[in-house]
Amino acid sequence: MLVAAAAGSADEAGVGLALLLIELGGMVVCLAVLSRLAGWFRLSPIPLYLLAGLAFGDGGLLPLNLSESFVGIGAEIGVLLLLFMLGLEYTAAELQASLRDGWTSGLVDAVLNFTPGVLFGLALGWDPIAVVLLGGVTYISSSGVISKVLTDLDRLGNRETPAVLSILVMEDLVMAVYLPVIAVLMAAAGLVAGLTSLAAAVATVFMVFVFALRFGERLSQAIFSRSDEAVLLMTFGLILLVAGIAQRLQVSAAIGAFLVGIALSGPVAERARELLSPLRDLFAAVFFVFFGLQVDPRNIPEVALPALALALITALTKLATGWWAARRIGVATRGRWRAGAALVARGEFSIVIAGLGAGTVEPRLRPLAAAYVLCMVMLGPILARVIEPLVAAVSRRSRKARSGRPGPAKVK
Repeated sequence: MLVAAAAGSADEAGVGLALLLIELGGMVVCLAVLSRLAGWFRLSPIPLYLLAGLAFGDGGLLPLNLSESFVGIGAEIGVLLLLFMLGLEYTAAELQASLRDGWTSGLVDAVLNFTPGVLFGLALGWDPIAVVLLGGVTYISSSGVISKVLTDLDRLGNRETPAVLSILVMEDLVMAVYLPVIAVLMAAAGLVAGLTSLAAAVATVFMVFVFALRFGERLSQAIFSRSDEAVLLMTFGLILLVAGIAQRLQVSAAIGAFLVGIALSGPVAERARELLSPLRDLFAAVFFVFFGLQVDPRNIPEVALPALALALITALTKLATGWWAARRIGVATRGRWRAGAALVARGEFSIVIAGLGAGTVEPRLRPLAAAYVLCMVMLGPILARVIEPLVAAVSRRSRKARSGRPGPAKVK
């Protein structure tokens, strides 16, 4: 009888595993189709991944009984790889130069784009922590979407591009402090304990940053190997190790991964980018789907109007940010508008921030962030493509209107 019961439980476990594998396999195949669809229209696949998550989650068109813990771990790895690959884009010297030369543009960016989220959160009557989280959602642009748009439009060599990249670097550095602050605030510790944890978190970020500056080259040499397998395992293991230590110190695992990316340079950075890019794409897609799975689509209509209003306002503030930053380095008018339009897209980091406290701080934050990112991740690439002909058409119409005006009457 015991043998029969054990056999029955084993059969049930086998059936459960089979269903899980079928659902996960079907979801990944669906993501591949969505990625190809986005490629045809030369758009970011992020909004399609979010929509897939909404469709597969509770209240969606085709709810799946996925293992939340399994998919959640995959989503966490996706965040770490996104931030690690972002860190690889910058050397420690470039970050130093951005801190020295781009802090004014970074300050303008923070004031113009953090403030709308804060004001909206206050107007909605949210908790102070949720207000700060919404400010972060509206503040930070999507480095991944923006870099893809600049590449697709062949604008990497344009005069305004350094201003755009400087803004992105400053935002990423702000996140290195912002995320630990949020982690401490959400811990709900006392004032002294909170300040102590915050000081420890900021000190840890500073120490790792200094280590990246002084010893990053030696670390890269230690990791370097002719074996792709060895480089892959060592790099991936280091990301997880440092991310875990950072999370333990309340710095945020994502920032730990970002700092590992900054520390690596030279041939190792190139190899790591090549080897980990496929993993990044896979787990990042899982991350966006996982976020969508946790949003009940029935909650989106009530936040649709605030999300749309916030999208329109922050599109204008990012346009102003890029225009100001490009003007500061002497770029002509059309280049200033191109810089502003390039910065409009929000994406992965906004979702990361919204996911930090959506379940415990403010239930409306997750659906609002999902609707907002869907708007911005589609508006950004489209606006980047049409801004130049749009500005040119407005300029021609303005010149034509001026030339058609009657001049002052001549005095005889």
